[in-house]
Amino acid sequence: MNEPHTPAAAPVDFIRTIVEKDAASGKHGGRVATRFPPEPNGYLHIGHAKSICLNFGVAREFGGTCNLRFDDTNPAKEDVEYVDAIKEDVEWLGFRWDALFYASDYFEPLYQFAVALITSGRAYVDSLTGDEIRQHRGTLTEPGTNSPYRDRSVEENLDLFARMRAGEFPDGVHVLRAKIDMASPNFNMRDPALYRIRHATHHRTGDTWCIYPMYDFAHPLSDALERITHSLCTLEFEDHRPLYDWLVTNLAVSPDGGRPQQIEFARLNLNYTVMSKRKLLQLVQQNVVSGWDDPRMPTITGLRRRGYTPESIRDFCSRIGVAKKENVIDMAQLEHAIREDLNARARRVMAVLRPLKVVITNYPEGQTEEVDVINNPEDASAGTRKVPFSRVLYIERDDFREDPPKKFFRLSPGKEVRLRCAYFLTCTGVVKDDRGEVAELRCTYDPATRGGDSPDGRRVKATLHWVSAAHAIGAEVRLYDRLFSVDDPEKAADGKTFLDNINPNSLEVLTTCQVEPSLASAAPGARFQFERLGYFCVDPDAKPGALVFNRTVSLRDAWTKLEKRNAETPR
Repeated sequence: MNEPHTPAAAPVDFIRTIVEKDAASGKHGGRVATRFPPEPNGYLHIGHAKSICLNFGVAREFGGTCNLRFDDTNPAKEDVEYVDAIKEDVEWLGFRWDALFYASDYFEPLYQFAVALITSGRAYVDSLTGDEIRQHRGTLTEPGTNSPYRDRSVEENLDLFARMRAGEFPDGVHVLRAKIDMASPNFNMRDPALYRIRHATHHRTGDTWCIYPMYDFAHPLSDALERITHSLCTLEFEDHRPLYDWLVTNLAVSPDGGRPQQIEFARLNLNYTVMSKRKLLQLVQQNVVSGWDDPRMPTITGLRRRGYTPESIRDFCSRIGVAKKENVIDMAQLEHAIREDLNARARRVMAVLRPLKVVITNYPEGQTEEVDVINNPEDASAGTRKVPFSRVLYIERDDFREDPPKKFFRLSPGKEVRLRCAYFLTCTGVVKDDRGEVAELRCTYDPATRGGDSPDGRRVKATLHWVSAAHAIGAEVRLYDRLFSVDDPEKAADGKTFLDNINPNSLEVLTTCQVEPSLASAAPGARFQFERLGYFCVDPDAKPGALVFNRTVSLRDAWTKLEKRNAETPR
């Protein structure tokens, strides 16, 4: 059971306003019961996270209950793999369901409800083909026409429906339809299909059934059977609400006579990604990504592997709120949430992604010392650690220019910089390879500047991170970026698809990285801030002696800055 509700001074959004009013008025006996009803035909994505946070959050805030119910009415597309993954994702986000159900739990009651509709003359077995049904449905400006099978007798309909269940007919020969109004302006009320024949093995019921209820039939009746009070769903189901209400009214399912109320809210749309499970499955099946947990995917498992925390996702969902109107959320808001969370919790470490060797010529050969480094300046309790320093170091190749441009304040010949928590360093020369590329730097250090400050008060304009070459550990680092190169991947030029908008630079793998020795025992899932570079986590591919890191997010929103610069550049 969730914790009792303490009313806020003002409701946060329109859904909580409705729930608060209903609870105060005694509607549903003062109960609040919600549910999260995913179909197990794929992995959950960030859009589902919004629904999870809303349904479980409302139940928690109002002292109610929230069920997890799998709407498993389409056996051809569903799998136990997805069931297990969904459970894991919900728990990882920090929620626990009060009861676990499946629509397949109700297959027999749902069948009996369908029989009741037939008996009362509100449903019939239609033998039109799928194309013929579509032709009879009409258009937005023209009413539909009745099926020639609409006036079958109750007895004939009951007989055909029983034979459908017994497996006498192949797929597509018959469907059970509600008898409502073929002239309704709402297409969903023009005799919608309630059951179809599908000879497919179900992940729970096996081959017991060969007819399966349609989502629009199973969902409202499952809500009613579970005594759900507020059925929260996204806006695409708004036009389905009259059918939802028609079914729960005509079948009087709830034992106490109560009726669940469907309330629609705007789904989460993020730029630079797609949120359709069908399209996400296409990305997986066509090997555009490595799997559902590819860190470029908007799936919860992909975000988890990339290094996102459940706290950051919950915070993101809270910040964007619940609206009645569709809109597109900037990916930068999600990235801001994880930056803010990891800034407070992630240990700072030093890692060099593109190493350039530095030899400190006036540092004693064979000598090693340790410098003190603060683990997290945002968290005093995180303490400090010792990092080895020696004559030979690695710095980032991008931190050196032999011929520096104007306002380049990092290392170049004759210029002095600070090494993080160590010493001032001056470049005195370079060593080049056979191709004329800088392979090594010759530098001197000032022993009086230990800790990074000069006793004579001189200042430097740059502080560089580094690792000791003798102590560094090799690592692979995967630099992930946005999977699509345009903010609306669904918009494609003529003859193109969303796949043509894939960002070719969404992944760069660096295999010669060097990290400080404290990371030797870093476990998969551990998160760090690489000084000056961004936030990274240990990938599940990592093994002892073979570290692999994923970049979660850069320290700053480089993408937005790049877009702004491109927009300001004359063409």
